[in-house]
Amino acid sequence: MSAIIRWWASNKVAANLLMIAIILGGIVAFIRMERELEPYVEFPGAQISVVWRGASPQDIEEQITVRMEEAVSTVEGIKELRSVSSEGVGRLIVIGNQDLDEGKFLQDLKRQIDAVSSFPAAAEPPQLNVFRSRDEIIRLAVSGDETVSEQDLKHFAEATRREIGLLGHVPSVELFGVRNEEISIEVSEEALRRYGVSLSDVAAAVGGTSVNISAGNVRSDGGNVQLRTRSQADTQAEFENIIVKQMPNGAVVRVSDMAEVIDGFEEVNLLATVNGQRTILVQVMSGPKMNIVKMSKNVNAYFDEAVKRLPPGVSMTIWQDSAIDYMSRIRLIGTNFLTGLFLVLVTLLLFLRPAIAIWVAIGIGTAFAGGLALLPMADVSFNMISTFAFLLVIGVIVDDAIIVGEAIHSRTEDGEEGLVAAVNGTTMVIKPVIFAVFTTMIFFAPWMYLSGGTSEFTRSISLVVIFALLFSLIEALLILPAHLSHLKAVNPETRIARFQASIANSIVWIARRLYRPLLLRALRHRYLTASIFIGGMILSVGLLTNGLVKTIFFPETESDQIEVSVEMPEGTPYSRSLEVLAQIQAGEKALEDEVNASTNGEGELIENWYTRSRDNNILALVKLVPPETRTLTAKETAERLRVLIGEVPDAETITVNYRNTDNDPPIQYMLNSTDLDALNAAAEDLMVKLRSYDGVYNVVNDVQSATDEIQFDLKPGAESLGITTADVARQVRQGFYGEEVQRLPRDGEDVRVFVRYPRTDRESLDFLNNIRVRTADGRELPLYAVADIRFEKGISQIKRRERRRAIVVSAEVVAERITEIRGDLNDNFFEEFDKAHPQVRRGSIGRAQGEAEFLVEIMTFLLIAIGVAYFLVAVAFKSYAEPILILLAAIPFCFTGAMVGHLVMGFPLSILSYMGIMAAAGVAVNDNLVLLDYVHQLRDKGMDGARALIEAGTRRFRPILLTSLTTFVGLLPLMMERSIQAQFLIPIAVGLAFGVLFALFVTLFFVPALYGIGADIKRFFGYLISGKPRPGFDALLNEEALETLAPVPAE
Repeated sequence: MSAIIRWWASNKVAANLLMIAIILGGIVAFIRMERELEPYVEFPGAQISVVWRGASPQDIEEQITVRMEEAVSTVEGIKELRSVSSEGVGRLIVIGNQDLDEGKFLQDLKRQIDAVSSFPAAAEPPQLNVFRSRDEIIRLAVSGDETVSEQDLKHFAEATRREIGLLGHVPSVELFGVRNEEISIEVSEEALRRYGVSLSDVAAAVGGTSVNISAGNVRSDGGNVQLRTRSQADTQAEFENIIVKQMPNGAVVRVSDMAEVIDGFEEVNLLATVNGQRTILVQVMSGPKMNIVKMSKNVNAYFDEAVKRLPPGVSMTIWQDSAIDYMSRIRLIGTNFLTGLFLVLVTLLLFLRPAIAIWVAIGIGTAFAGGLALLPMADVSFNMISTFAFLLVIGVIVDDAIIVGEAIHSRTEDGEEGLVAAVNGTTMVIKPVIFAVFTTMIFFAPWMYLSGGTSEFTRSISLVVIFALLFSLIEALLILPAHLSHLKAVNPETRIARFQASIANSIVWIARRLYRPLLLRALRHRYLTASIFIGGMILSVGLLTNGLVKTIFFPETESDQIEVSVEMPEGTPYSRSLEVLAQIQAGEKALEDEVNASTNGEGELIENWYTRSRDNNILALVKLVPPETRTLTAKETAERLRVLIGEVPDAETITVNYRNTDNDPPIQYMLNSTDLDALNAAAEDLMVKLRSYDGVYNVVNDVQSATDEIQFDLKPGAESLGITTADVARQVRQGFYGEEVQRLPRDGEDVRVFVRYPRTDRESLDFLNNIRVRTADGRELPLYAVADIRFEKGISQIKRRERRRAIVVSAEVVAERITEIRGDLNDNFFEEFDKAHPQVRRGSIGRAQGEAEFLVEIMTFLLIAIGVAYFLVAVAFKSYAEPILILLAAIPFCFTGAMVGHLVMGFPLSILSYMGIMAAAGVAVNDNLVLLDYVHQLRDKGMDGARALIEAGTRRFRPILLTSLTTFVGLLPLMMERSIQAQFLIPIAVGLAFGVLFALFVTLFFVPALYGIGADIKRFFGYLISGKPRPGFDALLNEEALETLAPVPAE
């Protein structure tokens, strides 16, 4: 290795070309890299839907859902299986393990579903929709005033969607807040009796006339001629012209004579508005292999042209463009990066020669460029996480260059020059540098192999750090020595040299006059020293267990949007939903008035306001102005808005979300049972317990309220008239739900055509007395004459998990109490709960399950990483004990520093904090390796262990101090950042910065003390074996003998 370093150090051209190639590679990768707001996450899964129109949830469960569950249960790799049986449709959600072959998994699912032959004949073919992780990137609001019909607005929005979808760099475009078109042919019971026809006759007439059929072709002498029937109706007039019946007198009865044709929308109550105007949202969604900047540029260029040719009454606005957030965050990161780099450079200039400091700083840029060059090969995009990761590693990747540069600087201070100093200085520290980089890589590597949605975030950070470290090692060992190989001896007369000499003399004075005597005392009282450090570590654990440092699984960040969702009971009149919508809008108006009143009209808070009301759901999206100009934070806005909205006593759930993180409640428990009553009782007990905790709110379950339903029982003797229960059910369903006659292709979607009773009749219970049931021989009998009618409570939805009926109980909890409440439930509640409900099976799902799986996985990987790191260090130092000293002195005490840092900075401890702690452990291992490697070099020259520790600590004080100081200083801009975007990574920076700061004292005092204790143990066992006493570890130490530094080992 020494020969390789000498060759590169003496060949400056090769070193410069290598550096230029790395930088060019980084530039090319930067230009060509995908640009995303966040990493694109994919997971294998699909939703399988089967429509059976008019069927009850119970029928859907028994004849659709259960059969789908049984069919797919044999597919390997299923992680989660859940289903929902609703009126007329059954849905099965299948989620596979993260490491599955997605293509094969989906093929297996489709094959098993297609093999089911026992679905009801009236059920539609199963539809399999693959899960795609798509986030909204750009949101356009297409609004229309009162002169624009809903149909015209939808057609314009659909045309806009298609045109945007054709633009470059646009993965997909969707519409939000629209109803499907539908044609309803509505025939009254009176008209049916007047013309002597049934709904089936009308449906048959429409279906038999409105067709396009290919009838083959005629092979004539003039060529082939296609034969086609093209009479499919598409407009209201064409449907009205269809003949239903030919009268005996030759007259014809057309649809227009007996029915009203409505070319409109499906009968779903929906009102979507932005700032009071009816609106459809055009959503540009994310996807793989995208460039958010170019996509935004193309969409904005289209928008600028489109607004010039809008139809009368239609307006269009860009409500949200995530590319603006992306660019602002990139500028923020760039500013922080340059600030951090400047602080690192200033710190280096204080302690090292200007040439060395500048080349070390340039090495940071080279390492970054190298890391960038490799990221596209690892399928990592230029996103917010990967760019923040570059900001994070400023202080980490500079360590090996500092150690090499400082070693060369020391050689020049001792009189060596040029190539000799460069080679000797690099060779002296080559072992700790290489193994320190490898151990840091090993500590970051486990985060690459995690499963679940969080893995893409941790993987990006891990790869950035590993690639940057790899190139920092190349730069430190091959490029930096070449740049420093022409250093001459320092000219002490220059101003910079005199200034640096004063700083250097101060460091030397601190090392010799303060640190050296303290280290001597720490070694003499090594057991006390070790006890103090271990006591500090125990106290830091107490900060966590006593709640002084709060814990949270993932950092919560505020969104630029507040989402208000109100779920009403099934069957709630639409008029009541509109009242709740007006209540929400009044709350928003009151909030704006409050802000204006408190700021004399100068405050800014809400940019836009979108609302959508459906039959039993009301949604409001509040777009806030940028954080820099907001009068209130998103959290304060959400809390105040919730108060101003007031109570909605008949609502099942009200949620106000202002966070960017996982929207699932932090506490979710799934209860399974075959006994529905036992299931409901257990759910109620659990909800009562959850409501008893402070900090817990919005405790709900996912069982929808029972709905009223009318049931028909055939009267005795009705069958003698040729009427069966199936006839009654079919004809009632035909009139109220409607019989689907056909589907028309229109604007890329299917428009259903139904024949049914008029809507006014279908919305009246009294109309049941007017219905006629028709027999096969043409008789018409009143419904009440053949069937009894009774009112019952019905089920609107049946949910199942893992092939059993289930109820999910969930609760929102203030972030700092999540872990505490989960622990109390497990320790003090669930044992009695399980005894009280033996028929019910319980389990955690959602965030709780994901967090538990994540922690088990990361702990397993970290234990493997520590084992690998132990192996590397053991091989390097040819010792079984010293790797334990190096690793175990680093990892626990970095945790201690991180605890203190989180307490001082006021941040809760999160999973990302542990990533920072592991990074700090890598730096601490680096410092420990530098210290002990120098101890070994001195002992190889005949020096005793205690004296070698004193000398090594004194001589390596500067590089150990520099590596810790530059890491801390480089992270200061990130830790001081108060923008919303930076909150995600600050816990990593706090864990790393304070972990390294505390590890500095561990390396300088605790490691030498442990080394001395290890020597005592070795001496004790040696005495037991040989019976010969040996001098104590510190027997040869005396302050007078240590007044002068021992000579540097000869090379």
